[in-house]
Amino acid sequence: MIIPKSIEELATYVEKGRHVFFFTADWCGDCSFIKPSMPEIEAAHPEYIFVEVDRDEYLDIAIEWGIMGIPSFVVIEDGKETGRLVNKLRKTKTEINTFLTNIKA
Repeated sequence: MIIPKSIEELATYVEKGRHVFFFTADWCGDCSFIKPSMPEIEAAHPEYIFVEVDRDEYLDIAIEWGIMGIPSFVVIEDGKETGRLVNKLRKTKTEINTFLTNIKA
C-alpha cells in the first residue's frame, strides 16, 4: 500500500491509473479493525493500486471528497470516481471485497 508523503504525490494517483483510496486515521478503532486484512484485500484485487490516506493529515481532501466517516474507500480510475464505500460503519473484509469486485471498469 502506498502512503503519500505530500498532497502533490496524492494528486498524481488521482490523475492516472486505477487506485483505491483507503481513508483512515490512527485513532479510528474501526480502521484498526480492518487494517490487518488490507494485505489480503490488496492481493485479491491486483487490478488496483491501494493508497492509504490519513484523514487527519489530508483533512481538506477528505472534506472535498465527502469523507465524513472512516474507514472509507474511494475508487478512482484515470481521474474519474468509479465507486465509493463511504460511511461511518465498521467494514468487513468480505464487504470490501464485494464492493471492489462489483465495480465496473
